[in-house]
Amino acid sequence: MRRRSLLAASSAAMLLAACGNGDDEGGENGAAPAIEGDENAPANLVFWAWAENIQQVVDLWNTKNPTQKVQLSGQAASDELVSKFLTAVKAGNAPDVVQAEYQALPTLITNNALADLTSAIDDRTRSAFPEGTWNLTSFGGATYGIPQDVGPMMLFYREDIFTEMGFSVPKTWEEFGVLAKAVRQKDPKKYLTTFSPGDAGWLSGFAQQAGAKWWSNTDDAWTVAVNDEATKRMLSFWGGLVNSGDLLGDPMYTPQWNSQMSDGTIIAWPSAVWGAGVLTGVTPGLKGKWKAAPMPQWSASEQFTGFWGGSSTAVSTSSSQKAQAAKFAKWLNSDPEALAALAKIGLYPAASAGQTAEVLGNPPEIMSAQPDYYTTAAAIAKTARGFDSWGPNTNVTYGAFEDLLPTAVKNKTDFTAVADQVQNTSLEDLKKQGYQVA
Repeated sequence: MRRRSLLAASSAAMLLAACGNGDDEGGENGAAPAIEGDENAPANLVFWAWAENIQQVVDLWNTKNPTQKVQLSGQAASDELVSKFLTAVKAGNAPDVVQAEYQALPTLITNNALADLTSAIDDRTRSAFPEGTWNLTSFGGATYGIPQDVGPMMLFYREDIFTEMGFSVPKTWEEFGVLAKAVRQKDPKKYLTTFSPGDAGWLSGFAQQAGAKWWSNTDDAWTVAVNDEATKRMLSFWGGLVNSGDLLGDPMYTPQWNSQMSDGTIIAWPSAVWGAGVLTGVTPGLKGKWKAAPMPQWSASEQFTGFWGGSSTAVSTSSSQKAQAAKFAKWLNSDPEALAALAKIGLYPAASAGQTAEVLGNPPEIMSAQPDYYTTAAAIAKTARGFDSWGPNTNVTYGAFEDLLPTAVKNKTDFTAVADQVQNTSLEDLKKQGYQVA
């Protein structure tokens, strides 16, 4: 079996190799090659992206850069884009630039599909992003994408119902658990929230906040810790509340969930900053009723949150215009005008300056009771932390959680046992794919 690697240290640089395809880009002594070429040279770039209305931002670039045109090609997101992009790279007809979700980066890197952008990153670009956000696209000191948008998690709650029932916003998960029971005791028709067992992205955000490190890579060997202490503590907490009946265990984004969010059956929702947009669609009659607060903490002395969603802008290894492509990726995610345009089309920029853009001066109408909504969100974003790395088979790990957790909820069994099962599934899949496992 030919071994596949994500990261192999070589002095200060990192060699990315998909050892199975034999066409690595490694430079002398195994170091990743620098991005060569004149970034200001004429270019015609193709950009694959799925963000709605991002054409407006591309148009802004094209107006300002008449000799470096970008042609947008709208794509589906998630695994469909990953498969299509990998196929295009192998066929030699991949786009120059691609919008890639953070958890997809390792898969693209190990398949030698993304260029190492490290040499194209200057201090100004690097300093535009909070540390936790920048780490989402950096692996072993090398950078493979420019953070575009992020989803720092926060707690949405019905302020009117909290006030009516005499409740305070929980600051710790312990307080959250006590509040869940109090809600049921005071009004048996209501629940504090639901634990949705079919969304592993949501779950991973809780794990990140708890300090979990699901994947790491040392000396080209993967360590998987999906069942680490932080994850089990988090799962045990949610399992206890769901199995006792203090919380619902139903999925989000169903007609039932929509109704429960609208009629006050569910009075809080741990979500991400973009959740305000979801609330606008699901609870249009509740404008001014929702507020958002930092996520409850595992320790009162801490202040962390995790990420739910978000994407980066990356450059394909097959691009013959890498320097110009990298220039576009940096502009898209750090230029003040571009950041304002991203915010205007509904993305929450990953760069700090974008999170305080003038266009975000007023809260979404659904959050009109909280004039400082975006100021609060920007402060929360600074406390966000992700995993040390995403795994090359994140999709397998996510799929296993989404297969097993609904059954655990249905049968009221130990949620932490699911983590052990997912751990085994993830490890065996890595071995099957030929990765070295520590």
